[in-house]
Amino acid sequence: MHYLRLALPTPLRRSFDYLPPEGLSEQAIENLEPGCRIVVPFGPRQLIGILLEISQDTDVPAAKLKSALKIFDSKAIISSDIIKLCQWASSYYQHAIGEVLSHALPVLLRKQEDIPQQMQTRWRLTTEGKGLPEGALKRAPKQAAALDLLQYGDLDLGISIEDLTAAELNRSHIKTLVDKGLAHSFETQIQPSANPHQPETPPTLNPQQALAVNSISQHYQCSLLEGITGSGKTEVYLRLIAQCLERGQQALVLIPEIGLTPQTLARFQRRFNTQVAMMHSGRTDRERALAWQQGRSGQARIIIGTRSAIFAELPDLGLIIIDEEHDSSFKQQDGFRYSARDIGIKRAFDANTPIVLGSATPSLETLHNAQQGRYQHLKLDQRATGASLPPLQLIDTRNSALQNGFSHETLTAIHEALNQNNQILVFINRRGFAPTLMCNQCGHIAQCKNCDARLTVHYKQRALRCHHCESQWPLPRQCPDCHSQDIDFKGMGTERSEQTLQQLFPNTDVIRIDRDTTSRKNAMQDMVDEVHKGEPCILVGTQMLAKGHHFPDVTLVVVLDIDGGLFSADFRGPEKMGQLLIQVAGRAGRESKPGRVLVQTLQPEHPFLLSLVNSSYNLFAQQLLREREVLGLPPYGHLAIFRAEHHNLNEAEQLLKDLRLHSETSPAANKTPQQAQCLGPLPAPMIRKAGRFRAQLILRADNRPLLHKRLQLMVAIAEQHPLAKKIRWSVDVDPADMY
Repeated sequence: MHYLRLALPTPLRRSFDYLPPEGLSEQAIENLEPGCRIVVPFGPRQLIGILLEISQDTDVPAAKLKSALKIFDSKAIISSDIIKLCQWASSYYQHAIGEVLSHALPVLLRKQEDIPQQMQTRWRLTTEGKGLPEGALKRAPKQAAALDLLQYGDLDLGISIEDLTAAELNRSHIKTLVDKGLAHSFETQIQPSANPHQPETPPTLNPQQALAVNSISQHYQCSLLEGITGSGKTEVYLRLIAQCLERGQQALVLIPEIGLTPQTLARFQRRFNTQVAMMHSGRTDRERALAWQQGRSGQARIIIGTRSAIFAELPDLGLIIIDEEHDSSFKQQDGFRYSARDIGIKRAFDANTPIVLGSATPSLETLHNAQQGRYQHLKLDQRATGASLPPLQLIDTRNSALQNGFSHETLTAIHEALNQNNQILVFINRRGFAPTLMCNQCGHIAQCKNCDARLTVHYKQRALRCHHCESQWPLPRQCPDCHSQDIDFKGMGTERSEQTLQQLFPNTDVIRIDRDTTSRKNAMQDMVDEVHKGEPCILVGTQMLAKGHHFPDVTLVVVLDIDGGLFSADFRGPEKMGQLLIQVAGRAGRESKPGRVLVQTLQPEHPFLLSLVNSSYNLFAQQLLREREVLGLPPYGHLAIFRAEHHNLNEAEQLLKDLRLHSETSPAANKTPQQAQCLGPLPAPMIRKAGRFRAQLILRADNRPLLHKRLQLMVAIAEQHPLAKKIRWSVDVDPADMY
C-alpha cells in the first residue's frame, strides 16, 4: 500500500496520512512528487495539503484512513529545499508544519487555483478580415486605422493594446472589428523581456565600499554591512547583485516597508537590464502569484520583497540581502511568528549562498554575532557624497511654553530653514490628531471597549479609533459621563502637527506621511515624487519616513517625541528608540547642504540620550549590551513567550499554570538536571486586547537546546490539555517585543 503523508493548513502540529484517490494507477502514485498540492476531506471541509512523502506504512488503522479527493498538481510546486527550510522553521518556532508551508505559497495557490501565467490579450484578422481589400472602411477612419495595423502586422502574432495605444486607438475601435467578424481576440503568454533602456553607468566606489564588495564571498558567509546613513550601502548591494547576475544566479532583496519598494524597484531597473519582480502585501493576490511564478521559473532574476518573500521559490539563488536588518517588521507578530532575517540566514547556509545584513543601526543580536566573529563585520563610516553626519541637539521642553507641541526654538529653526529654500522633516511616531480625548470637568478619558487602551482622535474623520483592534466610534460632542461639552484633545499626533504647521506656515506645503495618508495605491510614491521636486516644504510623518528614503533637500529634522522608548515596559524599548532616532536623523544633510537635528525631550540628562548625542550608535549599543549581559537577556540569553488568550483571564492563567507545573514534574523533565527558567503566568503588558484577556509565561535559557527542550515539552502537554481546546494559545520564540 502507498500512503500520502500531507501537511495541512491547520494548527495541529503533525502531518496527516491519506489513501491515494480512488482509481489512481500505481504508476501515477509513484510519479507523485513531494511539494505538489492534493485536495483532501478534513471533517466537513475540503483542504489543500502539501505532499511531504509517499510512505509504505502508517500509524493510523487502515479502516480510519480516508482517500484523497484530487491530485491538484502533476509536478511539485514547492521545491525540496523550501520544504526542508519550512520543516526547520516549524521545529524552531514550534508551529504547525501545514501553516508554515502555507506561508511558502502565494494566497492564490493556497486555494484550488492553477498557477497563473502572465497572459496578454491580442487580436488578429479572421478569414473574412483577411479578404478585405486595402483602403476598406474609409468612412470609419479609426476602424480603418485598426484594420491597417492588423493587415500590415504579423498575421499570426496579431496586435496588442500597446500597439493600439501607439497608433492613438483604443479597445472600442478593435471591438467594432470583432463585432463585424473581421477580427478576433486570443490570449497568449507574455514572453519575458529586458528593460528597453541602456543601464546607467555605476558610480566609482570609495575605498570602503570597494573593500566591502571584494570581501563578500560567492559561498555561504553572513556579513554585517554596518554603514552610517547615506554611506552608500545600496551601491554595495547593486555591485554584489551585478556579480550574482554575471554568474547566472538570482538575487533576493528583503526590505522592511512596502513604501520603500517603488524607489528600490526604480533604482534597480535603472541599473540592470533584467526582469525584477516585487512580492509584498500591497499587490493583488494575482500579482503576487505572478511574481512568485516569475521567480520560480527563473524569468525574474532579481526579487524584491518584504518579510514573506524569504520563502520565494528561486532555483538559481545566489545572493540574499536584508536591508535595515534591525527592523522589527521582519518579525511576524501573529500566527506563524517567524523572523525573516533569521530564516534568511538559515536559507543562505543551506544553499551555500552569501547573505548580507545591512543597517546603520544593527540589532544588538547581530552586532554581538559580528563581534564574536560569527559574522563578517564590514563598516562604512563615511557618507558617499562626502557630506558630514548632522549634529544632534537636545531641546529641553521642561517648563517650556509649547505651541501645540512645538518649542519656540524649534519653530525658529523651521522658519530659518524655509527662508533658505530648504525642506524640513518633522518626526512624531504617533498617528492621528491626539492620543487622548479627555473631559475637563469629570476627567473621563475615552477608552476602547475591547482593549486596555485609550482611543486615538482622528479629527478629519470625526472618529475615535483603537490602533490595537481597529475598532472605531464617532467623535462625541459631549462627555458620555457628565454630558459636559468641555472635552479636550490631549497630546500630539501627526494630524495635529500637520494642522499646526499649516496654520503657522500658510505659504508652505505641509505633506503628512503616515498609514492614514498612504492607504491609497501609489500614494506614498506620489508624495515622495513631490518632495523630490526640491521645492521648500515640511514633511510630517511617522517611522515610515525614517527608513531608507533619500531627500537631498532636507536640512532640518525635528523629533517631537522620543521619550517613550526610554521607559518602555519592553526591555528592547531603549534599543528601538536609539535605532529610530539615528535613522530619522540620517534623513538630514545627505547631499551638499549641511544638516541639523533637533530632539525635543523632557529627559535631556538621560544617559542613553546623551550617549547618542555626544558619541555614536556603536557606543550606545555597547552600553546596552553590557546591561543585557548583566541581566542575562538576548543576545546573552534566549527567550520565548508562551501566550494564552481567552474571554476569562483566570482560565487563561490556569492553562499556563498547568503547563508550567506539568513541564516541571513530568518524567521527561526529571531526566534533565537543567531546565529553562520559567517566569509566570503573568498578565501581558496590555492585559485585554480585541476583547480577550492575555496572560503569558516567559522562558529564558542560557542556550537554545535547553529552551527548545522545555518548549517542546510544553507544546506536547498543551495539545492534550482540555483547556487548550477553548483557549487561544501560541508560542513566540525570540520575541521582538514583550507585548
